[in-house]
Amino acid sequence: RCEQAGLDPALFSAHGLRSGYLTEAANRGIPLPEAMQQSLHKSVTQAASYYNNAERKNGRAARLIV
Repeated sequence: RCEQAGLDPALFSAHGLRSGYLTEAANRGIPLPEAMQQSLHKSVTQAASYYNNAERKNGRAARLIV
């Protein structure tokens, strides 16, 4: 599918696409269970780690860096 979209398939992996999807879902406020239905993650702990990473950059402590 990457080739069909004109992209280099060597630059993409299943893990990267799934983790990127969950990170973007978190950034857009999509509930974790709903995102997990699409990403097919079975482990809430693993999927939640992407949400925690995404939420960390939006927290008050992150604003101190800017």
